Amino acid sequence: MTRKKRSILIVTSCLCVVAALAVAFWPAKTASVDDTEDTEETEKVAPVGPAFNADSAYAYTKAQCDFGPRDMNSKGHDACGEWIVAQFERLGCKVTRQRADLKGYDGTILHSMNIMASYNPAATTRIMLCAHWDSRPWADNDPDSTNWHKPILAANDAASGVAVMLELARLLAQKSVAAKLPQNLGVDFVCFDAEDWGTPQWSDRQDDGSSWALGAQYFSANLPQGYAPRYAILLDMVGGQGAQFYQEGMSKQYAPEIVKKVWRAARQAGFGSFFPKSDGGMITDDHIPVNQTAKIPCIDIIPYYPNCQQSTFGPTWHTLADDMEHIDKNTLKAVGQTLVQVIFSEK
Repeated sequence: MTRKKRSILIVTSCLCVVAALAVAFWPAKTASVDDTEDTEETEKVAPVGPAFNADSAYAYTKAQCDFGPRDMNSKGHDACGEWIVAQFERLGCKVTRQRADLKGYDGTILHSMNIMASYNPAATTRIMLCAHWDSRPWADNDPDSTNWHKPILAANDAASGVAVMLELARLLAQKSVAAKLPQNLGVDFVCFDAEDWGTPQWSDRQDDGSSWALGAQYFSANLPQGYAPRYAILLDMVGGQGAQFYQEGMSKQYAPEIVKKVWRAARQAGFGSFFPKSDGGMITDDHIPVNQTAKIPCIDIIPYYPNCQQSTFGPTWHTLADDMEHIDKNTLKAVGQTLVQVIFSEK
């Protein structure tokens, strides 16, 4: 069964059609069976790498929201895209824009721009981190139906993931920090566009999931020549209040060893409570085309709120309440420090 930022979601006794990038259903919490290799030693807190600055990540989140909604073909979208490019360039990354005109669920032509920012671009051993940067054009899960056709600010559902990547790039730009990494290791920060134009709940059109993750679909079918990172990690809604990140089913199917690596890193960094060793549902998100089309093993770090009636993605998901008031620096810190642990554990 699947459910995700997009499609069929069971909430209490109601069956709600939830539009967004995917389709997934989270079953009851069950213990993960993938961690039998873990030893007592790996459970100990043993952080490596620099401290992730949650204040900085919060500021990067706010800076994107200051452009207003960044839905496709809007002024805020285009201005924010160039700002993201400028930030990565300022931090010393080599930036490539991947432009494409993509067709939305209703035939609208979406002028998209994927952004790929590469740290240490000459390195042949690479890791890919990714997140979408566009915002949802419609607050179609808002509790007030009069808001369903309004664009959202998308502080969590877009800006938070890009913000974590920008803060990681800022850390890597420091020579004293970069010196602690293998010289032949590079990191690519990929910002996917056109993720959140998927079929809205109020539409009478059928949604088979293909209307979501359009930028990731295009990127995966048009990779840079010879591009083959070791693995990829998708960040989706990584700044919400009260968030926990369960082990997503499609990630475990396509990249089980990367799931183990990341959840182990969270425990070693001291943030295991944010990453419970429990199974989640199977979610269609940007990581699906990355796995299926690009053949890059990719996992999804995405929250699960089992007791939230509004949405198991959290109470602000696809509502006008997805704003800076509901961003938690503790969540940004947990995800960011976990990724520091992953990167600085590479050999």
